[in-house]
Amino acid sequence: MRRSPFALFASLLLATTLAGEPPTTLDTTGIISHIKREAVQSSALASVGYSKRLHALEIEFKKGPIYRYLDVEGSVYHDLINAPSKARFYDENIRGKYQRLRVRRKAE
Repeated sequence: MRRSPFALFASLLLATTLAGEPPTTLDTTGIISHIKREAVQSSALASVGYSKRLHALEIEFKKGPIYRYLDVEGSVYHDLINAPSKARFYDENIRGKYQRLRVRRKAE
């Protein structure tokens, strides 16, 4: 399977992270996203989207921030969408396990 340049860059960043260090936010200024997110029923998550091309999961939190998680398999997205508790699934399976980028909101 051929990976996009973005996915290769993200994999390289992951490979250079020191063992034992938790994943961090890579960019504090944020990127502008073109990944479509859909509203979800959750106590903490407002919307979720996934890009097959980028292998990127985006989560908008009810308290405001939006993050893109890098090098995420599609099965993680599907499991999140189908989880009875999306907040619990996020805490147990996504939080702290993937590199992330902060996403800026689009200008309205």
